[in-house]
Amino acid sequence: MNLDSDPKNPKMTALASPFLTLRTIRAVIAVLAFAVMLLVEWQRPEFIGRVDEGLRDTFLRLTADPHPEDRLVVIDINETTLKEIGPWPWPRQRVADLTELLLGAYGARAVGLDIVFPEPGDAQGDARMASLAAHAPLTLAQIFDYLPRHPAILQGTLAGGLSGQQGLDGRGSLGAYGYIANHAGLAAGTRCIGNIGYQPDADGVLRHTPTHTRFQGREYLNFASALHACADPLANPPSGNAQGLWRVPYSRALSAYTVISATDILRESAPRDLIQGRYVLVGSSSLSLGDRVSTPLAPLSAGIMVHAASLSGLLDLAEGRAQAPWSGRAWLLVWGVLSIALAIFCIARLPAWGSLLVLLGLAPIWLGQAFAGIARQAEWSVTAPLWAYFFLLVVAVPYEWWQTQRKGRRLLATFSHYVAQPVLDEIVRLDLQYSLKPMLCDVTVLIADMEGYTRATSSLGLEDAATLTKDFLGCLTRPVLGWRGTLDKYTGDGLVAFWGAPLPCSDQADRAVSAALDILTEVAALNARRRHGGFAPLRVRIGIESGPALVGDLGTSFRSTYTAVGDCINFASRLEAAARDLPTQLVIGSAANSQLTQHQTTSLGNITLRGTQTAIEVFTIRREND
Repeated sequence: MNLDSDPKNPKMTALASPFLTLRTIRAVIAVLAFAVMLLVEWQRPEFIGRVDEGLRDTFLRLTADPHPEDRLVVIDINETTLKEIGPWPWPRQRVADLTELLLGAYGARAVGLDIVFPEPGDAQGDARMASLAAHAPLTLAQIFDYLPRHPAILQGTLAGGLSGQQGLDGRGSLGAYGYIANHAGLAAGTRCIGNIGYQPDADGVLRHTPTHTRFQGREYLNFASALHACADPLANPPSGNAQGLWRVPYSRALSAYTVISATDILRESAPRDLIQGRYVLVGSSSLSLGDRVSTPLAPLSAGIMVHAASLSGLLDLAEGRAQAPWSGRAWLLVWGVLSIALAIFCIARLPAWGSLLVLLGLAPIWLGQAFAGIARQAEWSVTAPLWAYFFLLVVAVPYEWWQTQRKGRRLLATFSHYVAQPVLDEIVRLDLQYSLKPMLCDVTVLIADMEGYTRATSSLGLEDAATLTKDFLGCLTRPVLGWRGTLDKYTGDGLVAFWGAPLPCSDQADRAVSAALDILTEVAALNARRRHGGFAPLRVRIGIESGPALVGDLGTSFRSTYTAVGDCINFASRLEAAARDLPTQLVIGSAANSQLTQHQTTSLGNITLRGTQTAIEVFTIRREND
């Protein structure tokens, strides 16, 4: 049965236009869910973006590698150092001492100073620093400002940088409005220099750094990339997004990094094997210097640790330990189509709780894939499919529930014309598992008819004839419904009923015979009233037979009815007709007789039914009172 339309309801049929079929509506819901996913993925509203990044941060904290990072070391100018060596700013000679010790006595592979010197210091110290910057693997820092200010911050002398075409190679860059750079004497001969400026996300967490910064037609590398390239000229900077931003991997826990106090370097008490051959980052965790940022790993962390995480990521890429950043959007689209289609398919066939389980099951599966993508720095939205599932939960599930209720109401409305209320209650109790869809069932059919209807009504007026017909059909109907039979149809002055559908019935033959006996009793009572009124008695003929039949809502698009079709119906009709020539009003076929366990029957012998060539044995109830 096509539940998209109801041929008995013109309004419902009108709704079943090609544009409003269930399949079309489900397709529209699926497309809208997919659109929700795309909207979240491409637009990233601030609230959703924060939820996404919060989930990413949680994943990074849970999966951060605690094993020691043995390729780099952090030299910290911490509070203890400032108390023991002296407050900041230090004499330039002391900074030169620290740098020379790291590059010379300790054998560092390369040193990066997360410090900017916009003003000249002592001449000898500046000269030493300038010489180191020009000839040693030393990377200095400069800061770009990404906020438009009036007037713009333009302090010091920019160094490094390439023309736009040379510096980008097709990559994006982030435009800057100002800078704080080293003084001219230090910047002039600097060989390696990197940007330590940053632009935190809207929630204040530093998750990205600019791979390239664009200022006045030139492109400048970030600090970690410049330090890496200073030691390995063949090293390539990471590929940022269209805005020139690179997501810092944060793949290692903060505890994985070796941090040595600058005091231990200046006093040469630090173990050399912790520094020799490693990259060295020099910065400060001192609150007095104010270089603190919020990262996914900690709400407050020294800025130097961001550069350490960036450098670790670059080294991982260079050594093949990590894969290049992956957008992941192609797989996101594939997953969205497949999962939404699966969800729609399941929601259309499962109860509401089952649909909820499907959506709840899809969510963790996606999150597993999403977090696997995060390990590859996929830039997809972690929650985009989840919002699509939520849309299905609030739209598709209620819609399918409404469809189920509508189908149930239609089912009950249809069956209410055919079965007694107890049967209807049982169908409801069984959660409407029995539908109107045609199916093959074993049934027992009862056909009853008034003998001599034309003769009985020929002398009556129209109103009296109608009353007689209604009274007689009442005698037939009440027993059928009383014994939980299904009323198939009225045949003018008779009816067709069956047992075994829509609910299975193990004692269907006995119930049909019981209903037949009650029909005989009711007709006898009707005849008693007719005799009292001076009318001739009526005779009812009943035929009962069992067998397989196709039962369901059958018919055409113009009209359909819940009915049974099969040989057993034809046999029951012929048995009813045969009662005209037999000394009984109730004739039972051999198939029905073989199923009886509660009634005793007697054989009426072998007879040949109308339209057949073979004689069959028929039965009736023993000691029947005609």
